[in-house]
Amino acid sequence: MTEWVIVDEPAPHVRRITMNRPEKRNALNHPLRGAILEALQAGDQDDDVHVQIVRGAGPSFSAGYDLGDGNEGHEYPFYTPGGDGQWPRHVTEGWMGIWDLAKPVIAQVHGFCLAGGSELATCCDLVYIAEDAQMGYPAVRFGVPDMHFHPWFLGMRRAMEMMVTGDSVTGIEAVAEGWANRAFPADELDAEAIKMAERIAALPPEVVQLNKRVVHRQMEHMGLRSGIRAGTELCALGTHTQAMADFVAASQEKGLTTALSERDAKFGDYRTSTRS
Repeated sequence: MTEWVIVDEPAPHVRRITMNRPEKRNALNHPLRGAILEALQAGDQDDDVHVQIVRGAGPSFSAGYDLGDGNEGHEYPFYTPGGDGQWPRHVTEGWMGIWDLAKPVIAQVHGFCLAGGSELATCCDLVYIAEDAQMGYPAVRFGVPDMHFHPWFLGMRRAMEMMVTGDSVTGIEAVAEGWANRAFPADELDAEAIKMAERIAALPPEVVQLNKRVVHRQMEHMGLRSGIRAGTELCALGTHTQAMADFVAASQEKGLTTALSERDAKFGDYRTSTRS
């Protein structure tokens, strides 16, 4: 059986969860999503763990949801009521559940952090990112995002630009816009993320847990959680567009890789860039 995540403790009171599908750029299929959440919940219940880190093995944090055959034979990792919009409600409920954990969770982001991967990172409490990372939502080139975090964390103007182009931002830009906390050279990212986790772990955990909620409660009172939940209905509407039907048809006729490459060719990024 595939070991979907690798769990270790790189420092006292620090639990690290590494997504382990490097050959797929940690594409988020059902088992991987479930394994991430289960590991985080286990750490949250362990008194010896004060803070957790989520990162990706291989060249990227996560290229997003698995649009290929990675979900064949696998059920959703947890129940979400059915009907139109089940998928965006399901993934939003899962990632927002990280907010409800008692202990802080750090996203350590490198390489590509796209679509569902950016949703996962956004719902972590802190984001430390490689300077040359790319955070984006290329799926807006054929559909509507599951989670509309962009106006909240990047501001209206940058959010609008990303939503109507599908372009990404670098790690440095992500910090400047407010989506990430700090950016570091990629080869320093591991050490810097652990260093910050150790600073958090040095504080009384019960106080840290309360102060994590202080920030989230204020965001929720300003409407963030309600807004993201309402946005799942727009995602559901997006599945009925001609653009989505054309993309699905192209995927079935030519294969997913070709369809994605054709989607991005005119922009020269993601699959069509020279980046390995």
